[in-house]
Order: sequence, then C-alpha cells, then structure tokens
Amino acid sequence: MKAVIQRVSSGSVSVSGEVTGEIQNGFVVLLGVSIDDTSEDAVYLSEKIANLRVFEDHDGKMNRSIIEAGGSMLVVSQFTLLADCRKGRRPSFVKAARPEIADELYRYFVKRVRQKRIAVETGRFGADMAVSLVNDGPVTIIIDSKER
Repeated sequence: MKAVIQRVSSGSVSVSGEVTGEIQNGFVVLLGVSIDDTSEDAVYLSEKIANLRVFEDHDGKMNRSIIEAGGSMLVVSQFTLLADCRKGRRPSFVKAARPEIADELYRYFVKRVRQKRIAVETGRFGADMAVSLVNDGPVTIIIDSKER
C-alpha cells in the first residue's frame, strides 16, 4: 500500500462538480492499493500516518501528530500510485489491486483512521475525481507499507 501524505491548510475532492469531501488543516492522503496488500498494510499505514509528527508545536518545530494538532484527513483512492514506468512510455498498472479488493482495503484504512477519532472525509472510489489542496509548508511524505 502506498500513500502520498500532504499536510494542508485546506483540501477538497469533487466528483462531477459535487464536493464529496472537504477539510481544513490536516492531511490529504492519496492511497494506492497493490495486488499483494492485506489488512496488515492498512493497519501499518493508518498507525504511521496518524502518528506522524509533522505539525508544529509551540516552538515552531514539527513535533505534533495530526491527532495532537486536531487535524482532519481527506483520503482519496489513487491506483496510479502503483504505476510501473520502468519500460516504455506508457505506465503499467498490473501491480494495482483489483477494484473490489482495493475498495475493501481503502475502506478498512479509513475505518482504522476514524477509530483514532480523526475526522475523515473521502472521495468516491473508482470515480473520476478533482482534488484541490493548499499544501502547507510544503510538507509532502511518501510511505510504502512494503518498505518497513
């Protein structure tokens, strides 16, 4: 499972012009599920992201988690994170999980984050989405659950 985490001052996702999720101050997480991911990958990533200390403390240092900062999370499924661009010019997506498996693990990840009392908004799985955000910092972190 791969995640691109961006600390934001605001973020939203729309489907066909309708806003399906919107947050202020927190993370926009683009989440890709691979063919060999399991619920263990979702648990690992939800724990890691919820506890990342990238929000400023009173001294201006990145020392607080999203939980401590009272932030929200916008989670958007994005199979293109699994693109293999090593050969040719057209990315291969054969490592991306089938939609029914990816959707299940995506929902499980969201459930795990919500259990940490983090407010979570989402896109619409499988839809053509427009994501808008204001990256704060900028802070952008990439985590792959297979690289632990």
